Amino acid sequence: MDGPPARAENPKNLVQSVAKAFAVLKAFGPDRPELTVAEVAAQTGHDRGTAFRLVHTLADLGYLRAVPEGRRFRLTLKCLELGYAALSAGDLPTHARPLLRDLVPGVADAGSLGVVEKGEVIYLARVEAGLERHGVVRRPGTRIGAYATALGQAILAWLPREAQVAQLESVPRVKLSDRTLIDLDALLARLDEVRARGYAVSDGENAYGLRTVAAPVLDARGAPAAGVSLTIGSDRLPLAEFITLTAPHVRALAEELSTGLRLSFGTIGPAATPR
Repeated sequence: MDGPPARAENPKNLVQSVAKAFAVLKAFGPDRPELTVAEVAAQTGHDRGTAFRLVHTLADLGYLRAVPEGRRFRLTLKCLELGYAALSAGDLPTHARPLLRDLVPGVADAGSLGVVEKGEVIYLARVEAGLERHGVVRRPGTRIGAYATALGQAILAWLPREAQVAQLESVPRVKLSDRTLIDLDALLARLDEVRARGYAVSDGENAYGLRTVAAPVLDARGAPAAGVSLTIGSDRLPLAEFITLTAPHVRALAEELSTGLRLSFGTIGPAATPR
């Protein structure tokens, strides 16, 4: 598998009329609150006849409303129904778990969602299959120094430098393996590399025999609200192959959760960190 699975496994399963209708709804936005049929056609790439039929169908269904003056249309509040079920489904861990289950065990042996607090990664969600032999326990609520984990480094890399230093200095930095970085300057250089690359990699740095790739979940301001990671036993794949396989998946997962945070306007967020 070379990357994230395609949204539609078979193009024959795609209902074009539904896709076209959603394209009409997505044509509207903060900078385009009202559109004419011609403008909808231009935004979506539909011909004017198709745009006309779709606009009037959506208006009949209550998702668009004609503006009294002129020939323009705008979205109605009924569109909120389309997102309410997802928004009401719960916090970020609730949304992350099924996405992690999609990747474990097919792509990785474990998947995690976590946050950083006072220099520690706190695991909020964990899906695991096959790591028992390594004796590693990462249940929700488990805490580990952020400096020593790919998940922690992925989150820290998107913080301002002074915040990075504060987080790294707030816990004792001890070697969990002979590969663990504990020097402050070396860790800051690592965070710069992670930020430039877009994801963090750990190869036995906090537990022998485990490899992890992690990426940040960013809020509407671009600040790291959480992080997600995928982990395997090192006997499953060489490091380079593991990164090639999992980096696209973990970045796509992080982006999906980041998009959810942005579109929810604060409704979805990390759960209260367990104690």
